[in-house]
Amino acid sequence: MMNMPDHPSREALLAAADTVPVDEINVGQPILFQEDAIWPYFARLRREAPVHYCGASEFGPFWSITKYRHIMQIEANTEVFSSDVKYGGITMRDQLVDFVLPMFIAMDPPRHDEQRAAVQPIVGAPSLAHLERLVRERAQAVLDGLPIGETFNWVERVSIELTTQLLATLFDFPWEDRRKLTRWSDVATALPGHGIVDSDEQRKAEMLECLHYFTQLWNERVNAPPRNDLVSMMAHAEATRHQSPMDFLGNLLLLIVGGNDTTRNSITGGLYALNKFPDEYTKLIANPGLVPNMVPEIIRWQTPLAHMRRTATRDHAFEGHAIKAGDKVVMWYVSGNYDEDVIADAERLIVDRERPRRHLSFGFGLHRCLGERLADLQLRILWEEILERFGRIEVMDEPQRIFSTFVKGYSTLNVRIPPDQVRTRH
Repeated sequence: MMNMPDHPSREALLAAADTVPVDEINVGQPILFQEDAIWPYFARLRREAPVHYCGASEFGPFWSITKYRHIMQIEANTEVFSSDVKYGGITMRDQLVDFVLPMFIAMDPPRHDEQRAAVQPIVGAPSLAHLERLVRERAQAVLDGLPIGETFNWVERVSIELTTQLLATLFDFPWEDRRKLTRWSDVATALPGHGIVDSDEQRKAEMLECLHYFTQLWNERVNAPPRNDLVSMMAHAEATRHQSPMDFLGNLLLLIVGGNDTTRNSITGGLYALNKFPDEYTKLIANPGLVPNMVPEIIRWQTPLAHMRRTATRDHAFEGHAIKAGDKVVMWYVSGNYDEDVIADAERLIVDRERPRRHLSFGFGLHRCLGERLADLQLRILWEEILERFGRIEVMDEPQRIFSTFVKGYSTLNVRIPPDQVRTRH
């Protein structure tokens, strides 16, 4: 199997993409994502082996589904391809047998539908109308506090801060402790030994801290009248009010990661992409009315969650391949969103792309992302406010990317706002 050394160069990774036999390709290597070298591997799989079996990886054997239409077929067939935690969960990495975290995205109907419905009101029209004003005020405050003419980390100053503030509001989480949410999100998705946590034991300990903190909030709210926050919603809904502590923790982490990592990395990825394609940035600055169209294009281009995993519940023939009961089936959204048969010039961010919502970043069907409209709202408002204040924000160097096959994101994006790009507002 094509398993590279721990720290190969990007050049070595890219060169290997053309020479490795296709049956030895292993796109489940986090280093390929961290080095932004995954693209030629996915391109080869889409051309030569769109349903591809990898017999050995650090996450065990798995099938890769890399074409847009095939991903939609897998998503739609929930009876054969299950997301249930009892089969291992929704990521390539199986959940630990002694620390299983059920969550509604890792459930099949009817439990999935019942638990999802418990928190659905947070993204209903009345809630979004209230949140829009709040998101705008906070975006304005964060942008007005940025240094001019100095290099700073956009991830830390803008992407993390804005998403963490909103997440604290959705949970009605103590404001002074809101960065705990950022930490728990990072810990929940990190691979041990790569800078966030050193071991699975450390991860479990920090996750139990999260459970302990939220259990205190639950106990306060279960005995109070229902309120419009996620903890109160779960405490009062019939489907979730009697959930076990581990079910509660699983759903918390789903909502924390879903509300944090995805939007945070799209906020970063959007600015990075506009700098990669400066003609598109020029087009946007000349016509800020393109923002609503650009937002779903950013989410497609970035694809903040690279994959979702299903497990075959029984033997099944798919596109001429014999998938066996118990096999991991990995739907690579990041590949489907770059499928040449569906999306032209997919490697480019095109701010006025036709049909920009034709992407897989939110999933498809039963498990389509609950927070889709909220993510759109955050990105739209942020870019409206950016264009009110600034012309071109410059990316100073290549970003530092996360070591992960699941979260496709950034830890650092150094940027600078030139003084001559600050706009006078009235």
